[in-house]
Amino acid sequence: MSDTQTTALPDELSYIITAFIPSEPSESRSKAYLILSAFCQGVRQAHPPNGQEPDPATEALVKIFSPLVIPRLEETTENDLLVGISFLTALFQVDWQSASLIFQHEMVQELIMDSVELTPSAELSLNVAHLLGQACGYKPCRAALSPQATQWLESKSRTTQDASLRAAAAIALIKLKKGSVADSAADDLTASPAANPVDDGLATVMKKLVIDGSDQSSLADAVEGLAYLSTDATIKEEISKDSQFLKRLFSLVPKRKSTAITESTSTILYGVLIIIANVCAYRPQLTEEQKQMEKLRKMAKSTGTSSEGSDSLNDDVRVKDRVKRLITAGVLDVFATALPSTDTPGIRINIGKALLDIVTDKDNRGKVLQHGGAKLLILLIQKATSELKDKAELDVAYLPPIQALAKLAITSSPVAVFGPNEGALFDAIRPFYLLLRHSAAKQLQRFEALMALTNLASATPEVSSRVANTDGLLDHVELLLLDDHPMVQRASVELLCNLIAGSEKVFDRYSGADGAGKSKLRIILALSDVEDLQTRLAASGALATLTSAPSACKALLDIQRERHRVFPILTLLIDPSAAPADDQLDNECYPGLVHRGVVCACNLLLSAEAETDRKVMRKEAEESGLVKALQNTVENNGMAQIVQSASEALKFLLGTS
Repeated sequence: MSDTQTTALPDELSYIITAFIPSEPSESRSKAYLILSAFCQGVRQAHPPNGQEPDPATEALVKIFSPLVIPRLEETTENDLLVGISFLTALFQVDWQSASLIFQHEMVQELIMDSVELTPSAELSLNVAHLLGQACGYKPCRAALSPQATQWLESKSRTTQDASLRAAAAIALIKLKKGSVADSAADDLTASPAANPVDDGLATVMKKLVIDGSDQSSLADAVEGLAYLSTDATIKEEISKDSQFLKRLFSLVPKRKSTAITESTSTILYGVLIIIANVCAYRPQLTEEQKQMEKLRKMAKSTGTSSEGSDSLNDDVRVKDRVKRLITAGVLDVFATALPSTDTPGIRINIGKALLDIVTDKDNRGKVLQHGGAKLLILLIQKATSELKDKAELDVAYLPPIQALAKLAITSSPVAVFGPNEGALFDAIRPFYLLLRHSAAKQLQRFEALMALTNLASATPEVSSRVANTDGLLDHVELLLLDDHPMVQRASVELLCNLIAGSEKVFDRYSGADGAGKSKLRIILALSDVEDLQTRLAASGALATLTSAPSACKALLDIQRERHRVFPILTLLIDPSAAPADDQLDNECYPGLVHRGVVCACNLLLSAEAETDRKVMRKEAEESGLVKALQNTVENNGMAQIVQSASEALKFLLGTS
C-alpha cells in the first residue's frame, strides 16, 4: 500500500463510514468491523514506527478519517451526526490511537456535546454516551475530556426516563473515574488509590438495571459496568450478599447452546464471567520486592482509612466467604452452560480463573467435582494445549485451569477426578508438566504440579511409567531435588519416591552400581538427612525401596567406605538418641523413619558377602551408633515386622548370623 493510496479511503470502501449506524443490521456491522480492522492493519504495515509520537501510521489514519468524521459532526441533521459518532465509536474499538487523536481534535468534543444539546433524541444521546464510554477507556482522552462532557454523563447516569442511556452513561463514568485513579497512581508511585464515593451509587444503579431490565442493550451495558466496578472489594462484598441480584445475573447465561448467539448476548455472558472471576479473586501473592514497595507506599500516604478498610475486605477469610455465597447462589452451574454457549478465549480464561479461586478452599473441591468441574477444566486445558507444539510454552493466561485441576488431583483420588479410564490419567500428565516447567510458574504452581504428578504416579505402574517416560520430565524433577524452596524440594522427592516404586526405568536408573547410579543415590541419601520431616520420609522411603536391589546396596556400601555417612544417617532415622552427640539434631523418633531406616539397614548389612567387609561394617556400625539404635528398636518397638528386620540386622552385626 503506497503513501498516495493511504491519504484517502479507497472508493470501494467509501460506504464504511455509514456502516455502523444503529439502523444497520447486526450482521452488516460485524462485517464492517472486520473490513475496517483489515484496512487499519494495512495502513500500519505500510507505515512502520519511527520512534516519534504520534507514529506515522496513526497520523496517516487520522488524515484519512478526519475529513470523513468531522464534517458529519458539523452537520445538524441527526442522521449525519449518527454517522460521525457511530463511526468514531467503531474506530475506537479497531484502532484506538487514531480514534483518540480525532477525539482530541479541536472542536470535536464541542461538536459532539452540542449535538445532544441541539438534537437530544434518545438514539443520538445513547450513541454519544457509547462514544464517551469508549474514549474514557484511554488515558489521553480521559485527560482531554471536557467538564461539559463529564457533567452531561453525570446527569444522564441519574436519569430515570431511559434505562439504556442511564447504563451507557454510567459505564462511561466508571471508566473515567477508575481510569483517572489508575492514571494518578501511574504518575505517582506512592499514591494510594482514592476512595470513589460514586462507585457505590453506580453499582446500585447497575444492579437495579440487571434485576429489572429486559432490554438487551441496557443489560449489556449494566453487566459491563459491574465488570469494571467489581474489582473493588466493597462492591465484591455487596454483589456476593445480594442473592436476588446473583440469581438474576446467573439467569442471563443461556441454559443450552443456541445456534445464533447475538453480539449483546455474547457481551453479557463475558461480563457475567468477569464479575464472577472478580468476586472470587484472592489477593495476589506478592514477591518480597513487591511487599517492600507496598510497605513504602503505605508509609508515604497521608490518609487511607478507606484503603485499609478495603484491604481487610480482600483478606482470604472474606474471599472464602464470598465464594461460598456464590456457590450457594448456583455459580457452579453457570460454568457448565457458559462454555458451550460462547466458546471464546476470553470465556475460557475467566472460567479457569474463577474455578481456580473456588477450589483454593479445600472445602469447595467436592462440590466442584459433583458439578462436573474436573471435566470442564480438562476441556479448557485440552483447548489450550491442542495446538501447542512439544517444546512451546503455554500462554500464561491458561495456567489457572491446570493449577485448579492440580488442586483437585492433590486432594481427591485419581478416579474421582479423572474417572475410571486410564487414558484420562495419561492425558493429564502433559498439562501438569507444562505447568511445572513454565518459566512464569510461581513456586506454589510448581509445588502443586509436582504433587498432582505424585498422585498420578501412585495410581498404577502404567501411569507411573508414563510419567517417567515423559520427555524431559524426570530430568526436570531431578533438578528440583536441590531447589531452594523446601516445599518444592519435598514435592519433587515425593514424586521421585513414587516413580522409583512404580517405574522400572526409574528404579534401574537409581539402583545401578555404576557411577551415575551411585551419584543419584548420594543425593537420595543426603535428602534422608534434611530437617524437613516429609522430605526425609520420602527420601528414606525411596532408599528403602532401592536397597531391595543388590546393585544399590553395593553402591551404598561403596559410599559408606568413601564418605562414612551411610551408617550415621541410618542411625538418625532409626533412633537419633543413639547417635554420637555431634550428629544429634532431633532426639525424637518418628515411626515412619524408624521403619524405613531399619529396612535400609537390614537390606544393606545382609547384602555384604566378603568377611572383610563384615568386619569393617560391624566396627563402623558400632562407632556410628547404629548397633545401639537397632538394639533400642528391638527392645522398645511394638511392631513385629520392624522388630524382626532389626533383629536380623543385629544378628549380622553381633556375629550371630
